[in-house]
Amino acid sequence: MNTFGIHFVIRVTKQQKNEMGAVFARISVNGRKSEISLKAKVLPKNWDVAIGKAKGRNDEIIKLNNHIERVRSLITDCYHQLIQQRQTITVDAVKSLYLGEDTKERVTLLKLLEYHKQVETGRLAPGTLKNYTTTVSYLKKFIRKQYRKDDIPLDSLNYKFIMDFEHFLHNYEPTDHHRPLSNNGVMKHLERLKKLANMAVTMDWLEKDPFAKYRLRFEKVERGHLSKEELAVLSNKRFSIERLQSVLDMFLFSCYTGLAYVDISKLSREHICKGIDGKDWLMTKREKTNTLVKVPLLPQAVQLISKYKNHPAAVANETLFPVITNQRMNGYLKEIADLCKIKKNLTFHLARHTFATTVTLSNGVPIESVSKMLGHTSIKTTQIYAKVVEQKLSEDMQNLKLKMLSSQR
Repeated sequence: MNTFGIHFVIRVTKQQKNEMGAVFARISVNGRKSEISLKAKVLPKNWDVAIGKAKGRNDEIIKLNNHIERVRSLITDCYHQLIQQRQTITVDAVKSLYLGEDTKERVTLLKLLEYHKQVETGRLAPGTLKNYTTTVSYLKKFIRKQYRKDDIPLDSLNYKFIMDFEHFLHNYEPTDHHRPLSNNGVMKHLERLKKLANMAVTMDWLEKDPFAKYRLRFEKVERGHLSKEELAVLSNKRFSIERLQSVLDMFLFSCYTGLAYVDISKLSREHICKGIDGKDWLMTKREKTNTLVKVPLLPQAVQLISKYKNHPAAVANETLFPVITNQRMNGYLKEIADLCKIKKNLTFHLARHTFATTVTLSNGVPIESVSKMLGHTSIKTTQIYAKVVEQKLSEDMQNLKLKMLSSQR
């Protein structure tokens, strides 16, 4: 329910107490105020502050009061016109309509989305931009369902919009093969919308942050990873079908280096250099965060690089491996999982988790070192992996028990 009011006031500076005061219409909509000048003046002694009108019966006073009532009527008409047109009711919208500025271009939600894409293309990683594109797609569907429009004024982006959009995402039923959104999937879309809203506030397109009282609620999830036994099964597996073997080898390379698919796909010979120990290291920048990553190469990783140094596709593209798309890669990995009788959802990113847990943390590599090799900008991100290494905790406590027993003898 909107609240609306008009009150007329005069402006007189302290130095002009005995001079004419300028008359303003003070409009109030939902607690927000704005003023419009009536281009008229009156002596302060002739002004009734309580009722917002001039006092007296002379012609000038009557003329001013009639003008005040006409303005009151016109502003009220503008307010009701916005309601009838189902427009967003704000004090600026009422003021703009009264001043005849309603025809000027207004910032809309889709204009904000287009501007964000324009300025962030080239600055954000392609994968991140793709995620924003998905969020924009959901926003367009929501606007069409909720407002029966293709676009809405940006000032419609308020707390209620956020709550309604969250409800829409939780209840959205995909028509394609995709699964419904999880809670964290919903929160990721709202997190991107929050960043868009922050941009709008910074650009002075929104007066206040609509997310100020909204809290994102991410659920803690355990990161999947391969066990030592599952990693051994894959490492010892040999396929006669080349496409399956090359996909498996790239997956294993990620298990032994912690690199994401997008980073491995761009690796070339120049990314291999001698480290401080005189041995081969990988040095590259993460596509996602532009963070420098230095990883000493394990023997298994060195062998995999050597295996593909003369592969026609790798040589032609000047890459370490014969790269295919991530989507095709994950499709083949599901086939590999079935053939190897591994029940887990085998995706390329699972290899990165396996490096963090089974290969490094479980073997006593300090979490600070793992964080550096993963290219994390915060060790808090790496700590997510540390929580799931139960086998390492068991071994550590067993060693502690043995030490305590030996010290008691």
